[in-house]
Amino acid sequence: MTNPSTRAGRREWTAFTVLLLPLLLVSMDTSVLFFAVPAITRDLGASSTQQLWIFDSYAFALAGLLMTMGSLGDRIGRRKLLLLGAAAFGTASVAAAYAQSAEMLIAARFVLGIGGATLMPSTMGLVRNMFRDDAQRAKAVGIWSAAMAGGIALGSVLGGVMLKHFWWGSVFLLNVPAMVLLLICAPFLVPEFKDPRPGRFDLPSVVLSMGAVLPTIYGVKEMAADGFDVTRLLCVLAGLLLGVAFVRRQRGGAAMISRELFRDRAFGAGIGLNSLAMFAMMGSSYFTTQYLQSVLGKGPLEAALWGTLPSVAVGAAAPLATVAAQRVDRAYVIATGFVIAAAGFALLLGTGTSSLVLTLISCAVIACGIVIVAALVSDLALGATPPEKAGSAAALLETGQEFGGALGMAVFGSIGMAVYRRDVADGLTLPQSELATVRETLTGAAAVAGRLPGRAGEAVLSVAREGFVHGMHVAAAGAAVVLLVGAAVSVRLLRGRPAPAAPAEGPAEAPVAVGR
Repeated sequence: MTNPSTRAGRREWTAFTVLLLPLLLVSMDTSVLFFAVPAITRDLGASSTQQLWIFDSYAFALAGLLMTMGSLGDRIGRRKLLLLGAAAFGTASVAAAYAQSAEMLIAARFVLGIGGATLMPSTMGLVRNMFRDDAQRAKAVGIWSAAMAGGIALGSVLGGVMLKHFWWGSVFLLNVPAMVLLLICAPFLVPEFKDPRPGRFDLPSVVLSMGAVLPTIYGVKEMAADGFDVTRLLCVLAGLLLGVAFVRRQRGGAAMISRELFRDRAFGAGIGLNSLAMFAMMGSSYFTTQYLQSVLGKGPLEAALWGTLPSVAVGAAAPLATVAAQRVDRAYVIATGFVIAAAGFALLLGTGTSSLVLTLISCAVIACGIVIVAALVSDLALGATPPEKAGSAAALLETGQEFGGALGMAVFGSIGMAVYRRDVADGLTLPQSELATVRETLTGAAAVAGRLPGRAGEAVLSVAREGFVHGMHVAAAGAAVVLLVGAAVSVRLLRGRPAPAAPAEGPAEAPVAVGR
């Protein structure tokens, strides 16, 4: 029976609503720029390399600093770090909106990434502290996971709508009112929590953590985009070696990440399974976004609008999974999420070059399964975490997501493109230069087809689209196998774990803050 004194009341749920603001904005910021790049390139004269850095500077700063900021929040207070991050995020958003050069925009995006790295672990860490009742925390984490998934889909649509009516900088100004509201409301609604015995802050661990994350993710992303080469492989290897050094330092006592987090097997299992889910999810996103535009011929905004439909189903998936986990062994519910996502990939195997409805259904099923897994394993990991270490725990979960997503895009993207290039090479007879362009991307194939007369152009486009769909099918089959392995592993590792208790009747009391 849950102790009524541990249950959150109206104040905590109101504070939780406020905490969803930064979460939505950070998740939206990964996709809000999709449609703005042409206008940015035109107005700021950005080169192709600068275009990449406009995207990647945010992602690299976010991924590289998550562990550092999670640990820092445990020390100085999660609410304080949240407010500092909100101020930085809002200021950098204004700077990005009015950037006068590509270099200024890249710098502003980097600061946005720093702000994002403070906001994400702070919000999840505060959820762990405010909701001490297991069932309420599971419900909050489910809503948190659904909001994260919805924000990514919403970002591209909002970006397209804003660009239709305003200039490209308006996509950044979306952040400002929400951050101002957060800065006003959080000091009154969100209690402060921090570790009363944090130990000293280990600067070499900060350097090693960034050295492990940044080159690894950079190398993986570059291989996903441009294929394998020695330099990218060396980046990944250097990151892995620094990662080993980081782990050894944590075990040696000079710890930024407490070993106490890993005493419960559920915490490590939660990170691993969450990363595995993101690994498969990004394999899906890599292809389906291109499929809507390059195979079905949808415009960017139209594709984004269609792409939001699967997220409608996601909103109900996590809460329903939370309820099910109160009645059935949570391991089986998590395994069911993996199986549902695998079934979505199996549906994707039935798509052809004109299968809009089936593709959207497949994406909805995949997203529902992944969100079920992410919500339950995140709650499981947080529940196994000492409350005073919640910021570090949240940062590790999110860092695992970044690694899993980047690796999934690289692996499944490479598999799919290898199939595409083989099919194109086998199915077309073209001059070498044009064949090389067709083999590079589906967009390149469309450009070559446009230069050829009548049926010759149609034949090139038909072979290229069929090759792309074939590559998507092979990648989908691989993702389905990975997810089925995840289902088996989750049952093996988590069966018998205590379920979150059902809510008890009784008056709610505010949580006890570790520090003010």
